[in-house]
Amino acid sequence: MARGRLVAGNWKMHGSRASIAALLDALVKESPPSCAVCVPFPYLAQVAERLRGSAIAWGAQNVSEHAQGAYTGEVSAAMLKEFGCRYALAGHSERRQLYGETDAQVAAKFAAARAAGITPILCVGETLQERDAGKTEEVVGRQLGKVLEKNSFENSILAYEPVWAIGTGRNATPEQAQAVHAFLRKRVPADPPILYGGSVKPQNAAAIFAMPDVDGGLIGGASLVAGDFLDIVKAAGT
Repeated sequence: MARGRLVAGNWKMHGSRASIAALLDALVKESPPSCAVCVPFPYLAQVAERLRGSAIAWGAQNVSEHAQGAYTGEVSAAMLKEFGCRYALAGHSERRQLYGETDAQVAAKFAAARAAGITPILCVGETLQERDAGKTEEVVGRQLGKVLEKNSFENSILAYEPVWAIGTGRNATPEQAQAVHAFLRKRVPADPPILYGGSVKPQNAAAIFAMPDVDGGLIGGASLVAGDFLDIVKAAGT
């Protein structure tokens, strides 16, 4: 995927049919370009139908590394593709921390998405303990490296999400984000978009997106508020 701007919302495990309908109506009214939402599995059909014909893309928050089989509760990349999913997150810190996803499993999920024609958004990031220990580059380099061992990064996106800045109200300074993005860009081929995620809000988005190696954002809580999300998209200059 050629380098360009993208702001993607990650709704996590939030929403109802009614609240999602209202949120989508507000987004479609503005229909900003270079914008996407990653939604819970049960709402894929609703989102696909409402966003059809708009400039807004949609994606999933997870994808199975398996193509099919006896994997109760899993959702394959082929299933997601049938709903018109353009993107799928792989390796979000919450999946790594809460569900024990390993670097190898994340790499397999990344590969499964690409094989199905879905653009994976690979998430990497360090904990506060790892940052304080000076291991940021070691950690994100390892997470990225495991994917690159067996995968091309063509038609893919990278997202840097410092774990200590997700849902905490803290965020990396623009300079801290830029430093890690620059490190990652030197190590990933194909010059993909690199997004920043971690407590991005309308108030700090412009300063973060102004950094030369920050190509947009992966937005959590603020993506659930139409006005905030649209302000962040505008700050990205999409």
